[in-house]
Amino acid sequence: MNIQNLTIASLGKSLQEKEFSAEEVTRAFLNNIKENDKSIGAYLAVFEKGAMEEAKLVDEAIKRNEALSPIAGAPIALKDNLVLEGTKTTAGSKILENYVASYDATIIRKLKTHKAVFLGKTNMDEFAMGSSTENSAFHTTKNPYDTSRVPGGSSGGSAAAVAGNCALAALGSDTGGSIRQPAALCGVVGLKPTYGAVSRFGLIDMASSLDQIGPITKTVEDAAILFDAIRGKDSYDATSVDREYDEDFLNLNFEKAKKLTVGVPKEYFAGGLSDEVKKGVESAMEKFKRIGIAFKEISLPHTKYALSCYYIIMPAEVSTNLARFDGVRYGRAKENIKTLKDVYIETRGIGFGTETKRRILLGTFVLSSGYYDAYYTKAQKVRRLIIDDFKKSFENGVDIIFTPVTPETAFKIGEKTIDPLSMYLSDVFTIPANLAGLPAISIPIKRYPLDRKELPVAFQLIGKHFHEPDILSLGMLYERE
Repeated sequence: MNIQNLTIASLGKSLQEKEFSAEEVTRAFLNNIKENDKSIGAYLAVFEKGAMEEAKLVDEAIKRNEALSPIAGAPIALKDNLVLEGTKTTAGSKILENYVASYDATIIRKLKTHKAVFLGKTNMDEFAMGSSTENSAFHTTKNPYDTSRVPGGSSGGSAAAVAGNCALAALGSDTGGSIRQPAALCGVVGLKPTYGAVSRFGLIDMASSLDQIGPITKTVEDAAILFDAIRGKDSYDATSVDREYDEDFLNLNFEKAKKLTVGVPKEYFAGGLSDEVKKGVESAMEKFKRIGIAFKEISLPHTKYALSCYYIIMPAEVSTNLARFDGVRYGRAKENIKTLKDVYIETRGIGFGTETKRRILLGTFVLSSGYYDAYYTKAQKVRRLIIDDFKKSFENGVDIIFTPVTPETAFKIGEKTIDPLSMYLSDVFTIPANLAGLPAISIPIKRYPLDRKELPVAFQLIGKHFHEPDILSLGMLYERE
């Protein structure tokens, strides 16, 4: 079989028609991991034995002629901040390098019900703090299109695994672009669902009002299939929402998609785009116009404040969420430590990396007495203005918003590590959707063969709250045309 051309949608059909078995396809991906992941470094752990056992159960179900989910037998990789019972979950940090999960995340339970196959845990920036996967405490993941360049972050391992044919699909988390940005740099599809559409129970938190779990796949159709499997209300997550969608995700309405009006915010094209990205995004827009999609210029005037707003709210939530790693319940504390200060130094001082420490310090500062109102409260007010900008655009005849995903193509490893502000700018186009809780998807401009060494470029579609079918159907229309 040619796993390069395999998708979740085609796999299900092939398994049912017995073109090959789930064990055969799982073994093919495991062999590809052994052969290629040494140069990419997408994985932190590979579950060879467990994956083959899961695949065997799928084959047995097929022999019994059981009705199976579209993702049954699909070899999927998991970002290492999603807990899977009985396996290490490190969140890319030394402080959790020996933590073994005692339960499954809700989305893991759902995928087990669908008989997905779990290949392993993928590398990530420590506690999802980064845009290049260089902040991992274990190793730097490389871009499959050019191993001298980053795959993006923080879900860089997941995106690199899918792009490098070391997983059929993967799951990541997106706080400010951590699914969409690496998907864009690696030439695959990345979907950030509406905030609350997918349970976050079992996700190691970074910033609770921003985090969202979503799929990284080869096609928009596969993203729709995976999202359909993991979405829904969860009693363990108070922020999750019981939302009934109008359409069957697996039978999206293309005629309706052609009637959607797409807004183009002038602020996103005012400057700062590399020539490759600008040319690519403009070509995607022209393709949509040839299909018959109507475009309308809009303004999101408070977009220019989104990055500053995010880097106040996010560190504040980081400092709160990471307070639990104190050397008592989790961490690296050793025996014969005499004082609480020694516990903190041993655990937090040694266990956390530079970027994680930086964000904890920033967050603690903006929440401190005398600065809370000056920074955190003001940032929340600006966040409301950003949300209102999107709301006004959607109320004025726009159904979807079209933007770039990243200002540039994948940058060189080490190029931005000495300049954190330059690194933060990698998420300038993705952060607003997180602040507003809107669904957004990154879609490659075209198919990028690995052997041509051409760096991928992508565009982003942002939809109304819980209108994933709109961005998915328009994305699938683009792919099929």
